[in-house]
Amino acid sequence: MPERERALQSLQSTPRDVGPTADDLLPLVARGDEAAFERLYDVVTGSVFGLIRRVLRDQAQSEEVFQEVMLEVWRTATRFDPERGSATTWILTLTHRRAVDRVRSAQAATHREDRAARLDTARPFDEVSEQVEGRLEQRQVRRCLSFLTELQRESVLLAYYQGYSYPEVSSLLGIPLGTVKTRMRDGLIRLRDCMGVTG
Repeated sequence: MPERERALQSLQSTPRDVGPTADDLLPLVARGDEAAFERLYDVVTGSVFGLIRRVLRDQAQSEEVFQEVMLEVWRTATRFDPERGSATTWILTLTHRRAVDRVRSAQAATHREDRAARLDTARPFDEVSEQVEGRLEQRQVRRCLSFLTELQRESVLLAYYQGYSYPEVSSLLGIPLGTVKTRMRDGLIRLRDCMGVTG
């Protein structure tokens, strides 16, 4: 018999020191046995972390959830009922629930952020400041319009606020086009001086 086969037979025939199982350790953990919890931690780490990793796929998140699960096992071990299933099944059920909760929480946060971004009605500062500036300018223009003569004010309002051309203003007011142009020029110069615009 070759050497390799003898070694394999030797391994198969030698009973391995399996040690305590999760079913042995969880009742001790339920009584507050810290040493049993350390052993349980070692026994279930691979399967618990593997399940979390398959659900979350993110190393950092998986590590956080793993710690949360093990803390929950420590705190709630008294709820384990061996008649309803094995300790490993109970722990893996807690694990799966916690991992799925983390996924749902992350999805809900993403949805909330997306909704908030879509519903964000707050206007950017620049837009608000432009509106305030525009309103202040409107007030200043109204104030400065009051310093014009009635004929200058009428001509400026018709041309600039109602959109009429100089010939249309002339026709509406029943005055010659040259007079309208002179009133407009004089009125705009007075407006410019009142508002402090140079150039």
